[in-house]
Amino acid sequence: MRNQVVSRDEWLKARVALLEEEKELTRRSDAVALRRQELPWVRIDKAYRFDTDEGAASLGDLFRGRSQLIVYHFMFGPDFTAGCPSCSAIADGFNGFAIHLAHHDVMLWAVSRAPLAKLEAYKRRMGWTFPWASSFGSDFNADFSASITEKQQREGGFEYNYRPAAPLTSRAAAGPVAEYAATTGADAATYMRERPGMSAFALEDGAVYHTYSSYSRGLDGLWGMYQWLDRAPKGRNEQGLWWRRHDEYERA
Repeated sequence: MRNQVVSRDEWLKARVALLEEEKELTRRSDAVALRRQELPWVRIDKAYRFDTDEGAASLGDLFRGRSQLIVYHFMFGPDFTAGCPSCSAIADGFNGFAIHLAHHDVMLWAVSRAPLAKLEAYKRRMGWTFPWASSFGSDFNADFSASITEKQQREGGFEYNYRPAAPLTSRAAAGPVAEYAATTGADAATYMRERPGMSAFALEDGAVYHTYSSYSRGLDGLWGMYQWLDRAPKGRNEQGLWWRRHDEYERA
């Protein structure tokens, strides 16, 4: 046991002190959210095309009558046989709140580079119902820092999370990364050419605008299980990559 054991009164005093810090964090979070909403917009003039369960679609079509669109850049490359386990853990929460977003003028989509047939098969396996589009053959993922080429991976010259990224090294492609890559049917290099992230867009007077994107630890708030773990007695308590796809735990 790593924590001190105290009386209820002593615990309450410590808890109230922490509450003040939590309130400050909430106020700071509200202020940062407002800053996100105040960011300038960038008009999207490129004609991106996607494959969806309703046929070919433009970026504007993904709004489906709403004025706001959120895209989760799901790591599922053309050569994968299954989606990234981490992205899958995040996406497990989408079914529950996508309908609420849709009724609040916000459309949520996952977008991946794998062909639609692969995405649809994996979606059935996972029991998901949220919309998922294929950007196969499109520049969409690359333009929004969600995928890179073999040359970029080998030589560098690309950015991720708004910082220059280094070429792939054998060390970076070893260990847990290689293990997780294997679960997608890809080698580590192929796996790491896909990048997780989210992007937000607005539709106004027929024009589409890019309003926000976030990557890496910026996705923590979307990863529902971490919000619960951060409030559990032992916190995240992580040693390596411990999570799996939700249908794989019993087999582990």
